Amino acid sequence: MTAPGRIIGGAVTGAFREFGNLFAMALDVVVALFRRPFQLKEFVQQFWFIASVSILPAALVSIPFGAVITLQLGSLTAQIGADSFNGAASVLAVIQQASPIVTTLVVAGAGGSAICADLGSRTIREEIDAMQVLGVSPIHRLVVPRVLAAMAVAALLNGMVSVVGVCGGYFFNVVVQDGTPGAFLASFSALAQLPDLWVGEIKALIFGFLAGLVAAYRGLNPKGGPKGVGDVVNQSVVITFLLLFFVNFVISVVYLQLVPAKGA
Repeated sequence: MTAPGRIIGGAVTGAFREFGNLFAMALDVVVALFRRPFQLKEFVQQFWFIASVSILPAALVSIPFGAVITLQLGSLTAQIGADSFNGAASVLAVIQQASPIVTTLVVAGAGGSAICADLGSRTIREEIDAMQVLGVSPIHRLVVPRVLAAMAVAALLNGMVSVVGVCGGYFFNVVVQDGTPGAFLASFSALAQLPDLWVGEIKALIFGFLAGLVAAYRGLNPKGGPKGVGDVVNQSVVITFLLLFFVNFVISVVYLQLVPAKGA
């Protein structure tokens, strides 16, 4: 085998190995969820930290996201003479797609990177090894509270981002595009359904789990001392972003196939 072939083969093998290790850790986390005692204090501390660093960026980012979606859809619906459906299209796009993605991107970028750096620094200081020698499971003691905190923050922030994004889209549609407030609200209420809200919340929970899991996994496996901690922080954010978009695609396809549209 040529040198480029060996490099590509090694990269593919390494990627599958990392995925397998990540999946094994996900199973360990799920099993550790049911172990007692539950680390309530650690969970509350991590929840408060992730929420404090994520809530303001999430609120600020959701406004332009909702506005851009509404403005773009408003222009398209105006071209085909379907202005009355702008409200439903923009609100459903925000609730089903934009809101969980924006929420978890912020949680992964702000909270996940901090989780990865914290666990990475503990690892290179050999605190994790010391815990294992003492018979304390790092998964149960450190990872589970952080993953649960990321899931809880993502689910709660998703509701806030949905409301802020919809309000931002409504404002720009009515003020900038001279839309009719009644038509915006009527089209949304006519075509939206409760499962549209639930799928956004389910996505936020799953994405929060992935964000916390990837951050913890990379934080527990740094290489090369302090520089390695910085590297795994960057890797955790990039990997999380890639997983989010792929999983979002899968969930969206399954939801659209299984849940019929309102009135269909």
